Amino acid sequence: MAAKKRTVDIKSRKTVFKGRYKVEEYLFDYDRVAKRGRLEDVQRLVFERGDSAAALIHDVERDVIVLAEQFRIATYDKGPGYIVEAMAGSVEEDEEPEDCIRREMMEEVGYRADKLILVANGYVSPGSSSERIFLYYAPVATGDLVDPKASGLAAEKEDIKRIEFSREDFLDRVDAAFFDDAKVMALGFWLKSQPDQGKPAGLKPQQRKPASAPAPAQAKAAQVRLSSSQGKARTSRA
Repeated sequence: MAAKKRTVDIKSRKTVFKGRYKVEEYLFDYDRVAKRGRLEDVQRLVFERGDSAAALIHDVERDVIVLAEQFRIATYDKGPGYIVEAMAGSVEEDEEPEDCIRREMMEEVGYRADKLILVANGYVSPGSSSERIFLYYAPVATGDLVDPKASGLAAEKEDIKRIEFSREDFLDRVDAAFFDDAKVMALGFWLKSQPDQGKPAGLKPQQRKPASAPAPAQAKAAQVRLSSSQGKARTSRA
C-alpha cells in the first residue's frame, strides 16, 4: 500500500527584513509526521542568505592543509572571535557552487583549483535557514599558489591570513576537536577516512609504508602537542 502523500499549504509569506540578507515570515499548515492529522496556522521565521560553498585545500606536493584565519564578529560573544576555518563564501545568483569556491580560494588565499571533489552538501540549520552548503576537497600543487599576498577583498574589509598545517598535525587537531569551525571538522574527518587521498598518482602500492598504530605513550604525547601555543602551524603569507 502506497504511503499517503504529505501536503503543505503556505497561507502567507512576507519579507520582514531585507538587507544584504533577508528574513521571511511564513504562515502554513502541514500534515503531521508523529501523529495523524494536520498542524494549522504554524508561524515561522526563515533566514534567507542563499547557498554557500567551502573547501579544504590540500597541497599534495608538500602534504600540508591550507586554512584561513580571520576575525568573525558572529563568534565574538561566545568565542573565539579570531577563528581558523576552511575557505568559504556565498554562492552568488546564477553562480555554480564550484565556481564560487574557486573564486573564494583565489580571493582569500591566492590558490587556483583545477580539481574539486564534492564531499557532501546539505542544510546548515534547517530549523531556521534555507542555506545549503557544498563542501569540497581541493587537492592543489605548490605552483597553484598564484597570489601569495592574497588576503581577501579590501572593498569588503576582509583581512585573511593563510595558515598551514602538516597533514599529520591537522588530523591530530581534528581528533582533539581543536577547531571551532564545523566545516573544518567535517572535512577533516572525511580526509581522515581517505588515507590515500592526495597521494601522488604515480606511487606504486609496494612503495607505500604500511601505517602502524601508535603506542599508547606516543598517542598520549601527540595529544599533549596539541596546545594552541605549540603545534606545527605555520603562517606563510608574505
